[in-house]
Amino acid sequence: MKIIRNGSQPSVEGPADWFTGQTRIDSQFKGIDPARVTGATVTFEPGARTAWHTHPLGQTLIVTAGAGWAQTEGEARVEIYPGDVIWFAPGVKHWHGATAATAMTHIAIQEALDGSAVTWMEKVSNEDYLGDGSAQ
Repeated sequence: MKIIRNGSQPSVEGPADWFTGQTRIDSQFKGIDPARVTGATVTFEPGARTAWHTHPLGQTLIVTAGAGWAQTEGEARVEIYPGDVIWFAPGVKHWHGATAATAMTHIAIQEALDGSAVTWMEKVSNEDYLGDGSAQ
């Protein structure tokens, strides 16, 4: 058994290359070989969001606080709330974050394939973020 005690890992700011706005990443974890699971608790301040990205084996989000938005490429942006569980299939381009007015926290869980759990892409445009874009 391995226990990662609350507060034993420092919070880190979401890297500017992967996030727009103020984000905080806590409780990072990574499975011990042969496990491939990775995850973290991510808090997005109002207006903050990820860049577009994919996961080779998919991603599960569990919203724990606030209100957020998520979008897969080519589909409409959707609202997400505490208790919602969101699944992004492997290789599906998507983003997620807080609404423009409300912070949001989620637990993000994904698995690594060949050492990589995510492929980061371009930043989300304001049009896509605010729901005015076509999410191409």
